[in-house]
Amino acid sequence: MEIDQIIDTIHPLPAPAKNLIKESIIETRFPKGHILFKADKIETRIYFIKKGIARAYAYSGENQITFWFGKEGDPIVSMQNYVNKQKGYEDVELLEDSELYELKTEKLQNLFLENIQIANWGRKFSELELIRSEERLISLQFDTATQRYLALLKKYPSIIQRVQLAHIASYLGITQVSLSRIRANIK
Repeated sequence: MEIDQIIDTIHPLPAPAKNLIKESIIETRFPKGHILFKADKIETRIYFIKKGIARAYAYSGENQITFWFGKEGDPIVSMQNYVNKQKGYEDVELLEDSELYELKTEKLQNLFLENIQIANWGRKFSELELIRSEERLISLQFDTATQRYLALLKKYPSIIQRVQLAHIASYLGITQVSLSRIRANIK
């Protein structure tokens, strides 16, 4: 997905403001398996996925618990870093060879101070991330595993082809055996 589309999906900007953001972005590539963010580290960049898929996870004992997937057009950001400038709690792994747009957080924060349109874009960015988190929390509290699986398929139709079932089961909060049962019942 091209950066213009990604910016406009968050919140449309007039060309001069959009160009200020674009001037601060570089394109980068990383291989499948690359750990983009590490827990307990302050990250100085945010990314937008041009091509590829990623997951965020945290450890519970020895187990990795996946709590987020991102695909083309999605931001990759540690909100703890972005908002509070504190160490993040998550690792972010690229699940495919990926092309990303990279933006230094400090540069974006400076653009917020210099341009009210970009500041409003940043506010909208944060609001959208808050809504995604709220939707995820509500889903975990009220939806069945089958409902969560169907919602995941709706949001990410090709996820089964792109992501290991172990990661999907972890995201849904169920075992792989339970995921297999759900998939068999749906067919």
